[in-house]
Amino acid sequence: MKATKSPIRAVAKWLRRQPPKMKAFLAVVSGMAALLFLRMVVEDHDNLFVAAEAVHALGTCVLIYKLSNEKTCAGLSLKSQELTAIFLAVRLYCSFVMEYDIHTILDTATLGTTLWVIYMIRFKLRSSYMKDKDNFGIHYVVIPCAVLAFLIHPTTSHKLFNRICWAFCVYLEAISVLPQLRLMQNIEIIEPFTAHYVFALGVARFLSCAHWVIQVFDTRGRLLVALGYGLWPCLVLLSEIVQTFILADFCYYYVKSLVGGQLVVRLPSGAV
Repeated sequence: MKATKSPIRAVAKWLRRQPPKMKAFLAVVSGMAALLFLRMVVEDHDNLFVAAEAVHALGTCVLIYKLSNEKTCAGLSLKSQELTAIFLAVRLYCSFVMEYDIHTILDTATLGTTLWVIYMIRFKLRSSYMKDKDNFGIHYVVIPCAVLAFLIHPTTSHKLFNRICWAFCVYLEAISVLPQLRLMQNIEIIEPFTAHYVFALGVARFLSCAHWVIQVFDTRGRLLVALGYGLWPCLVLLSEIVQTFILADFCYYYVKSLVGGQLVVRLPSGAV
């Protein structure tokens, strides 16, 4: 008797046969459908931002478990963690001098755990750190973000230095995961805990992006006007979209591995 094929596996097999352009089109349609679904079921869209913070915290907990119990940092990018610490520290400074709120507390906790992760990788688990694979130069990220922040920043009444810092942390957050993706591209096989952590980052950034996009549509663009004039409002929204799409490719292979019943995520050459 022939075994019944799982509908999920059948869909996954069909997706694998599609050309890259069709996959990209389906990804965009799926993203738009997800945005529409969230807009319909979530009454207070600010909860999407809270949900993004919660998912990010969950991913960090997975990372802490990996470092504490597995005693290895294999597959983790120290440079991505350092970039995360930089933009969180700058954002905390901006929060204290510009607008202190609940997110200041959340960022403080996230910065503390990020610094702990950096300490573990640099000192306690140094022998398992893949330094030769973590070869993305962070100056390729920090310097362009600093220059762009100097040129394009908020037009609020705050001091110029504070506005530049605000823009810098927005731009840096959008691409801070690039060293992690480069490392995963180099090793091609991602063990479960690292995969869970990066997938959590992808989900968190999608929810954060959804929060901004839905707010823009609900306010009929007034939110962008409230952020100021010039290119800054557009770049804020673009940064949210960019950091979502940067992780979209990895999330696809993550889900594909789960559907296939694989414990590790295998990335083809050139992916992410």
